Amino acid sequence: MKKSIIKKLFIKLSKILGYEIIDQSDFSSPTLQKELNKDLSIINEKSIVLPLGEVKITKKVNSILIIFRTNTDVEIWDQNKKRLFEKPKIEYSLRALKSLIKSINFSKTKYPNIKFKTIVVDDKSKEENLDKLKKLINGSGLDISITHLNHDKYKDIIKRQKNDQTFSNLASLLQSFELGKEQGEDLVFFVEDDYLHFEPMIEEMIASYERIASQVNKDIFMCPADYPYLYMNNEKTNILIGNKRHWRTINQSLCTFMTTKFLLEKYWGNFYNNCLDRHDPFEKHLNEIYTKEFCISPLKSLSLHLTNVNSSYGLSPFIDYKKLWDENKITDA
Repeated sequence: MKKSIIKKLFIKLSKILGYEIIDQSDFSSPTLQKELNKDLSIINEKSIVLPLGEVKITKKVNSILIIFRTNTDVEIWDQNKKRLFEKPKIEYSLRALKSLIKSINFSKTKYPNIKFKTIVVDDKSKEENLDKLKKLINGSGLDISITHLNHDKYKDIIKRQKNDQTFSNLASLLQSFELGKEQGEDLVFFVEDDYLHFEPMIEEMIASYERIASQVNKDIFMCPADYPYLYMNNEKTNILIGNKRHWRTINQSLCTFMTTKFLLEKYWGNFYNNCLDRHDPFEKHLNEIYTKEFCISPLKSLSLHLTNVNSSYGLSPFIDYKKLWDENKITDA
């Protein structure tokens, strides 16, 4: 009886002082009133990963602006190859959007106080394809709007390209960056329409951002995919602990990544210059940023880049590609 009273007082005092208690005898946290195999972290407050303990959150996420670029006609930009499963491009755009919607809804349930907003930047989709995208959007219950790529706006800004596809890709990217800079408030997530996402993707991105950015005490860049090309140069990397998986530092990315409005403004010259011409690599000016700032990708992947099976920029290892593809089938579009 006496021990029970002392234990209750100790738990109460620990809560007041902001400490958490781990009781390994019954695999629980009395202060959090959770079993240890549950999510012990509290968004915007603390990140708890056993056995590493607690990280106080100083980089709190209040909102995320997602900018989703679509081109439902070009099969694979700048290539004659076919994608995995060899379907028309609209099929990839629709499944990508569906998986993104599922991930946003999953995250909204976990983090109801975070503001989610999505803008679709569409590049001249046929009306029938646009109707299919709108049907998915209208049934999502989310704050999603569509804006159309303004080609004329960028004709005197972007260097003349060998073909219209390259110009459109650069213009779409620049319009997306401009929207992020103008309308972003906190996190800004640039997403292309040939990625399938696991449902917890955005939840893990947000929670891992808070934990890792708080630990390094600076804003960071994050990619949702674990690309094969990252393993080809045998470069040294640092392994970090995120919310529910490991992350690694990288010095290259493609054009699907998350960052903050602060970093977007700080390195606006790099973002802008990357869109003025086709570079080698395409992301040349973005990659320059990663010599100064943290960029990380997950182990294992949270998203799947649906390129050709032989592409080093595509399929992440150790994923059931077919299962993820089938889970995002469009049944009535």
